[in-house]
Amino acid sequence: MNAKAIAAWGIAAAVLVALAFAPSYLGPYGIGLMIGIAGYVTLATAWALFSGPTRYVSLATVAFFGIGAYTVAVLSESLPYPLVLLAAAAIGLVVALVVGLSTLRLAGVYFVIFTFGLAELIRQLVTWYEVNVTGTLGRYIFLDLGPEDIYWQLLALAAVTLLLAWWIGRSRIGLALKVIGDDEVVAAHCGIDIARVKLALFALSAVIITLVGAIQAPRWTYVEPAIVFNPTISFLTLIMALLGGANRLWGPLLGAVPLFLLFEWLSANFPNHYSIILGLLFIAIVFVLPKGVLAFTEKLWKRGRAR
Repeated sequence: MNAKAIAAWGIAAAVLVALAFAPSYLGPYGIGLMIGIAGYVTLATAWALFSGPTRYVSLATVAFFGIGAYTVAVLSESLPYPLVLLAAAAIGLVVALVVGLSTLRLAGVYFVIFTFGLAELIRQLVTWYEVNVTGTLGRYIFLDLGPEDIYWQLLALAAVTLLLAWWIGRSRIGLALKVIGDDEVVAAHCGIDIARVKLALFALSAVIITLVGAIQAPRWTYVEPAIVFNPTISFLTLIMALLGGANRLWGPLLGAVPLFLLFEWLSANFPNHYSIILGLLFIAIVFVLPKGVLAFTEKLWKRGRAR
């Protein structure tokens, strides 16, 4: 490891330590913002683990997020909290494997439509079960976890997710994903087990997203399908990853932080026009910054040096 890499890791460690102490000098509102930022950084990075290199645009984020939250709501009174998180991760993994085995042969718009439909299907199934079996539409969560505890868990998960993204990007599986994203026919001729590689990364991404939902669930105290299966979560995650650059390690982070703060401001000041602005922003990002702000910045830098 050269001096430049050591310095980069040192800076990253220092930033992580500073962020860990953030609750000691932030008020309740500031901690709430940090929880939202840590959550969306993790969601966008996890989404980019699979969708970035393979170019499969997934809208199933909220499906796994909601599974994690509802698992906590159902099991929190009967199991210790660590076991509840493990159960949520296991359920997310099983659902991801079932979905991946049956749908990862789809591509393009068909995969997008299926993943959006999957999220809606799971929401409707949970709603039907709650109304017809349990006789209620929502559940209360009573866990002795404060905002600081939730923030520290999300911060740790974000750090682990970034480390995984860094390791995958430098491993053989990362190279295989890039080849698959460029041309699956070429990848098959190179001897890459396309189905296995895609399934492994899809499952890993889904488990991380499920854990984000599970960790954030106690923050609401009361959950129902309309809250935890809100499709806006999927679209926000997608926009954040695309803005920063889904193929770059720090891209999702650089997209998530400013966009989350912008969305918080918009939802507070323009609640009736929030969805319209969100849609316009998504269109602008796709047309103006299709490869993300990092790629756009590098392009401008190279042009400047060429002159």
